[in-house]
Amino acid sequence: MAEREKLIEVKDLQITFGSGKKKFVAVDHVNFDIYKGETFSLVGESGSGKTTIGRAILRINPTSAGEILLKGQKINGKISKELDKEVIRKCQMIFQDPMASLNERAKVDYIISEGLINWHLYKDEKEREEKVQKALREVGLLPEFASRFPHEFSGGQRQRIGIARALVMEPEFIVADEPISALDVSIRAQVLNLLNRLKKDKGLTYLFIAHDLSVVRFISDRIAVIHKGRIVELAEAEELFLHPLHPYTKALLSAVPQPDPEVEKKKKLLVYDPSVHDYSVDKPVWEEILPGHFVYGNQKELEQYRKEIANTPKA
Repeated sequence: MAEREKLIEVKDLQITFGSGKKKFVAVDHVNFDIYKGETFSLVGESGSGKTTIGRAILRINPTSAGEILLKGQKINGKISKELDKEVIRKCQMIFQDPMASLNERAKVDYIISEGLINWHLYKDEKEREEKVQKALREVGLLPEFASRFPHEFSGGQRQRIGIARALVMEPEFIVADEPISALDVSIRAQVLNLLNRLKKDKGLTYLFIAHDLSVVRFISDRIAVIHKGRIVELAEAEELFLHPLHPYTKALLSAVPQPDPEVEKKKKLLVYDPSVHDYSVDKPVWEEILPGHFVYGNQKELEQYRKEIANTPKA
């Protein structure tokens, strides 16, 4: 198998807020790579550090330790102005709340073209308008919507405007921060299908942030599960659903609703108890337990996970 190109590399990333007694470690020694053209999902409960990692990659949040590389170049900490510009252009974000992330006083035309204006990415007014209209058409909106204000649109349409704003910069990498959690269930599938289509058409790479494992199964290539700032398990999407190993991953999966009411009634909800881990002597490590399947645990736990895999009937 050919070596895949790494677009983003995160190495031993640590992000802290506050100092002294009030110091809070939001992200603790996180490691992962995102390959070009894939959708890498980061899943965990609220406050686990998912968005903090996404914002750190885009240089919005400062990092305390570790490295973030874009195509092999370090992009966290102090970097040159040229590289900073390149990161802003090539890496964009789709925000969680489409209402809060759009300027209520600006027309859609300005909202979408703000990045173009800031970086002078057009020859003349005609080219700017054409780029805005093209971005609107790509997300399934009419070009004449450019003259309207955000409050005139539904939640799903607003999120499409947010996607168009990211696309107009012609990025390579997009951080999608829970882009469907504020939308109605009926609209969610439309937005996910749109993101998938754009990924295929434009060769985009996504970091998809979510708190719901059922959402990410169908759009992810690989999934990382994060708990309290530390990634506890990472595997290909189907592998993670078929063979979850870490108790926290199992708890998240047990919370996914089943479409069959009879199965749902009999289902046993698992509650994750962090006190099951005794790391006082036997310290935990980040280990590849199967090709491409990583899990966080001490030697005793890893041995148990290996037995679990050996006893799993082959599909």
